[in-house]
Amino acid sequence: MSALLLFGKDEAIQSVIPHYKTDALLRKVDIDRYDDRENIRCNLIDAYDRLMNFVAKHLPDKFYMEGDQRISLRDKIFREIIANMLIHREYTNAFPSTLTVFNNCVETKNANKPHVYGLLQPNTFQSFPKNPNIAQLFTQMGRSEELGTGIRNVFKYSIAYSGSDKIVFSEEDIFISKVPIISTYSEVGELNGELSEGLNEGLNEGLNEGLNEGQQKVIQHIQENEGIKVKEISLKLNMPIDTVDRHIRVLKNLNLIERRGSRKTGGYFISNKQKNN
Repeated sequence: MSALLLFGKDEAIQSVIPHYKTDALLRKVDIDRYDDRENIRCNLIDAYDRLMNFVAKHLPDKFYMEGDQRISLRDKIFREIIANMLIHREYTNAFPSTLTVFNNCVETKNANKPHVYGLLQPNTFQSFPKNPNIAQLFTQMGRSEELGTGIRNVFKYSIAYSGSDKIVFSEEDIFISKVPIISTYSEVGELNGELSEGLNEGLNEGLNEGLNEGQQKVIQHIQENEGIKVKEISLKLNMPIDTVDRHIRVLKNLNLIERRGSRKTGGYFISNKQKNN
């Protein structure tokens, strides 16, 4: 079963494990249903990549230096969360695995065969290999750490990413993890310290120094497409409209862009650099 799950074709996996699937969901606006969804039924190697891409699509990546190297806090945290969900899932149980991005946290759920029951703490829990063949391959591929290290890394980097250590790893018949995300930060705070420890590489002669990755993409797109509307930005950048709106508000507060046209229709945007020229 491990070989099939790791390397099998979709049809072969479904013929042997018809209940196997993982749902990736975005629930920020439509909490009862979803704003975005990806239904994943492929092998675990491809499933890992698709889940990481889903996280990258919907979560920002804070600027962070470890020593003299810039690292991705988002990748450091969620590679462990996703690998844990795929490696330690109980695949004989028909309970579907889910990864859900909410406004304030990312939650995963998967069927589990508990070794102990209760909350796992980084300094006290004992590792137990539930699917050792899958775990070994993921470790050899560099997609997970040795047993036990992954959870400790989540606690280590989460405070830097979100400012919160309210992390949950609940070992029950359904394993649940909850990791806080940076939506708790104020938009002005994102620019004036919390999300920019140091300066990002500027765009357009340093105009955009200090902006996070999403804000840089939005303003760059406006500068290259003067007069563009929010919906068009959302489609072009494959970014949720509410996220574009949030970045727009920050850029307007910094006087980097300006709205033109009717508010009733949403108007359009130009960069103040273009206006001054």
